[in-house]
Amino acid sequence: MRMVTALLTLYAIGQAGQAQTKSLDVKVFDSGFAQSHGTFNGMGAASDGKIYYVLCSNRIDVGAQMFSYDPGTGNIKHLGDLTEASGEKGLKAIPQGKSHVNFVESRGKLYFATHVGYYSIIDGREKMGVPEPGYKPYPGGHFLAYDMASGKFDNLAAAPAGEGIISMNMDVERGRLYGLTWPSGRFLRFDMETRKLKDLGPVTLDGEAGEGPKYRILCRSLAVDPRDGAVYFTTADGDIMRYRYDRDAIESVKGENLRKDYFGAFPEEKLGMGYNWRQTFWHAPQKAIYGLHGTSGYLFRFDPRVPRVDVLERITSEPSKRTGTYDEFSYGYLGFALGPDGRTVHYLTTGPILDANSKRMPAGSHAKRAPKVDLRLVTYDIPSAKYEDHGPILLPDGQRPQTVHSIAVSRDGTVYTLGRFTRKGHQVADLIQVRLR
Repeated sequence: MRMVTALLTLYAIGQAGQAQTKSLDVKVFDSGFAQSHGTFNGMGAASDGKIYYVLCSNRIDVGAQMFSYDPGTGNIKHLGDLTEASGEKGLKAIPQGKSHVNFVESRGKLYFATHVGYYSIIDGREKMGVPEPGYKPYPGGHFLAYDMASGKFDNLAAAPAGEGIISMNMDVERGRLYGLTWPSGRFLRFDMETRKLKDLGPVTLDGEAGEGPKYRILCRSLAVDPRDGAVYFTTADGDIMRYRYDRDAIESVKGENLRKDYFGAFPEEKLGMGYNWRQTFWHAPQKAIYGLHGTSGYLFRFDPRVPRVDVLERITSEPSKRTGTYDEFSYGYLGFALGPDGRTVHYLTTGPILDANSKRMPAGSHAKRAPKVDLRLVTYDIPSAKYEDHGPILLPDGQRPQTVHSIAVSRDGTVYTLGRFTRKGHQVADLIQVRLR
């Protein structure tokens, strides 16, 4: 393992216009997987103190790999190949190239799901990969469990119709796994006691497999209410959907939605991520779901019992707020999580690099996107509603990490993520650690 450390001193402009000195301690790790590609979610901080993560692959002959990092010893351990863990070693099919979901821990095991990483671009859109000669089609994503004590994987179930699993969560109290498949957007539930999988069908027209008016991008985050086992997700049209545990059925939440003026206007022909929430977490003290609308960067709170959505604050970076620009990635970022203190929201987002003299966007920049951006760490304290941009995250050699859509926050508040950067002349994705000083 190779580890590089740098202390980056930052100067941010405070509300009163005073220069404030801040610093971030940034480390980069080498997990030894040279074929790693962009990763979305695929992380977790576990009760044993370790950071677990998956490095993805977009190749037809190499699957995603799972690792753990021990902050106490500094050791990185390779835990397994997700294609092999899914029982598909030697199948000569498109491999399990991703885990697009975060880990959920229960009774000493980490639960997660696999997804396809090998795609074909057809009519300008990412489609399920067409296998090369000698390879079989993608066999479908899997629900998996990893035993942290024994180091063994348990292959629980496979998604139907050769679809990947792009979103997942677990009802720990009731022993249920839930998932959305890609590209069709089928809602799955897996019961741990009976080990039976049920497919409840598509939830938003034809999902990302659709064409024209039947195309809808899928929600990337499922939120579980532990009180009654309900599972919430959204549609690009702004509906909040609910899986009813007591009825084993899906319904639309009546009386509330995410079609908020603050989030923007999304005509049907240009929905993109639309009104979908980007990332969520359950906040036990307030018995509510906190979520992020990715395109606008607004933080909101959803009380499912009322039901009511309260739009709280735009938590994009300080330069983005100051210039009024959208994030560089139009869907918004998935690196959004509650810290171990139960009150601090952590968000990894981007901010435009402004002209040094005018503090404005460089001349000729498009109004919606910055030509060059920093990765930045933003925190938001829930009880006090205090927002803070801690500044840009630069790697020790000055590189700006790209494609950052993962986050895990350890017990001491250290932030971990997976980002792309250049190593020895090649683009890779790997583990990055960020400490607030």
